[in-house]
Amino acid sequence: MFSYRHAFHAGNHADVLKHTALLAMLRHLTQKETAIHFFDTHAGAGLYRLDGDYAQTSGEAAHGFLQLQSAMDPAQPLAPALQDYVSLVASFNAPGSTKVYPGSPFIVQHVLRERDRLRLFELHPTDAKTLKANVAQLDAGRLITVMQEDGFEGLKKFLPPPSRRALVLCDPSYEIKSDYGRVVELLTDALRRFATGTYMVWYPIIPRSEAHDLPRKLKTLAQRAERPWLNATLTVKTSKLGHDDAGEVVRPGLPASGVFVINPPHTLKASLVAALGQAAQLLAQGKHKAFEVESGG
Repeated sequence: MFSYRHAFHAGNHADVLKHTALLAMLRHLTQKETAIHFFDTHAGAGLYRLDGDYAQTSGEAAHGFLQLQSAMDPAQPLAPALQDYVSLVASFNAPGSTKVYPGSPFIVQHVLRERDRLRLFELHPTDAKTLKANVAQLDAGRLITVMQEDGFEGLKKFLPPPSRRALVLCDPSYEIKSDYGRVVELLTDALRRFATGTYMVWYPIIPRSEAHDLPRKLKTLAQRAERPWLNATLTVKTSKLGHDDAGEVVRPGLPASGVFVINPPHTLKASLVAALGQAAQLLAQGKHKAFEVESGG
């Protein structure tokens, strides 16, 4: 149950998609003066070292944020949402060096205002301890609350928030097959409690029926609730098995992922079309690359 550690995957191409979309939404939602509550159901450790043992073991950041950064061409400016994301990550590092990668909690914290609130759920005991230590360095007081508990269940007691404005990020590891069903259950319950909240779900695109069915189920859920929705996907490599020089089977790892948003900001689709079009080109591993942004409601 506690085998997954996001430190192995920090800064990979899935984070590029997830955090570009998240930051684009945050920028829009904080334009309104009214306070907003942010919730992260699977917060992780908050900050990650790309030069640490975990990230170095997987090497996923090398084909994610670090590849994006190195492939940038000054003669071809990035799309605004993608540039905003790159600049935010750069702000956590010394010029010319990228050793720290901010997870979702610190991306949200970066735009948090005095009137807003951020609640972080993390069940893994080691990551929860690290998250609390990282947040303590911010001296943010009541603005940020860290809870070592199951975010699927913990979210319920906070909806609807007093301000009647909320952004919920749900991105479990999906290592446990039941996570797919729990995501649908969480969104079903959340929409019943607070139909006008903004809900963002990250999901892997892998050859598993539950992964294939999840965006379809979320789309059906949004349509039944008569809420607008957006689904964005980013593919950077093939999902087919290959072989190494010795003839052994090589599994491709995560080839693609998606984000599904219920009640998305009206600016999000155009922002992601421009950003993901560039990201697909810059993060491509071989010729197999694609992106898609669809919406409805």
